[in-house]
Amino acid sequence: MHGPILHLSADFPDRFDATKTRAIQTLVELVEDRFDQQVFSLNRIAPGPAGTIATLLGRNPLFEPPIQNHGTDGPFATLAYRAPGRGMWHHTMLRRLADALLDRITRGPRPALIVGHKLTVEGLVAARIGARMGVPYALTIQGDTDTKILSARPDLRPAFARVFHGASVVFSLAPWSLRAVEARLGAREGQSIMLPCPLAADRIMPPRVGGNAIVTAFHLRNARRKNLARLVDAHQTLRADRPDVELHILGGGGERDHLRVKQLVGARNGISLRGAVANAAIPESFNAAIGLALPSLRESFGMVFIEAMMAGLPVVYPQGRAIDGYFDGQAFAIPVDPQSSASIAEGLARLVRDEAALKAVLAQWQNAGEATRFTRAAIADTFANGLSLALATNGHAV
Repeated sequence: MHGPILHLSADFPDRFDATKTRAIQTLVELVEDRFDQQVFSLNRIAPGPAGTIATLLGRNPLFEPPIQNHGTDGPFATLAYRAPGRGMWHHTMLRRLADALLDRITRGPRPALIVGHKLTVEGLVAARIGARMGVPYALTIQGDTDTKILSARPDLRPAFARVFHGASVVFSLAPWSLRAVEARLGAREGQSIMLPCPLAADRIMPPRVGGNAIVTAFHLRNARRKNLARLVDAHQTLRADRPDVELHILGGGGERDHLRVKQLVGARNGISLRGAVANAAIPESFNAAIGLALPSLRESFGMVFIEAMMAGLPVVYPQGRAIDGYFDGQAFAIPVDPQSSASIAEGLARLVRDEAALKAVLAQWQNAGEATRFTRAAIADTFANGLSLALATNGHAV
């Protein structure tokens, strides 16, 4: 018998911000029948100059937002902490947070494992709590944020390295992000496990040929990060030779989001905004298309790529980001340079020119069972096995 697994995540939908990505929440839910788990959902609040100074001088940075909670001492807690933005006093503020959380944790059941769901943020907190309590900790690497902070804070590289190498188990959402972290912090001797993000549901649809549109899909507020401007330029280049091929933009957003995207698209022909698509209808919407193109500038994993492949679509993805490393050598996964409209245009041209051949290879991938590793059951087993390994280390990296 052992105590609960305590998850620390700033990317967990809660009463403070229900719009956060569901990736970590879904991982936790997938193993809820196998482990006793607690979640501290963390929200950073900028305190202003006076509040920052007070926190630096020792004021407890942790507080519970004045919102309805699931219970302060139950398995889930919505918490907030005071810390300035732009990485100011990053390590110091996270040490203050760790100490405040430690005081709270010691009033409840002793955890058997702490999981920090980003190396460079929650990982610093998990490692400090684990050291103080003498319990092991595990990490997830989320490539977008972790590589950005590693690049921005070279002065903290020794601290990040201690956390990275001291973890009992490291989960990485994709191969590229583990490679990127090890390039900066050195190769791990301990266990590192690839852990794809789980989809909302598993459904495989065989590819079909004959569509007239390439699709892209994202919330419209993220148009800049998803590199829509270059994708639109690339599509217009494609239409010089293939004027029949349209670009369909799937995704909802507020009035301002729609206005910005419409202004970006302008008077260009062959581009249409299709609005939000219900989760249950996404496979059919994808299956009718030629392929999916999403050359994001920043992307830790990108579940939409797996959704597309499951729905029978070849994909254009950003090289060195997103799903990079999972599909090396697979013709239906086309890497492009997201900084180059010409590279993206060539990727789109391949989707159109080689549609039948790419979809034939994708169908073989689906039927051979290689898609199984991206199913909810397989991801649940991978996560559970990694957590069990971490629990067995008794605080020592393996």
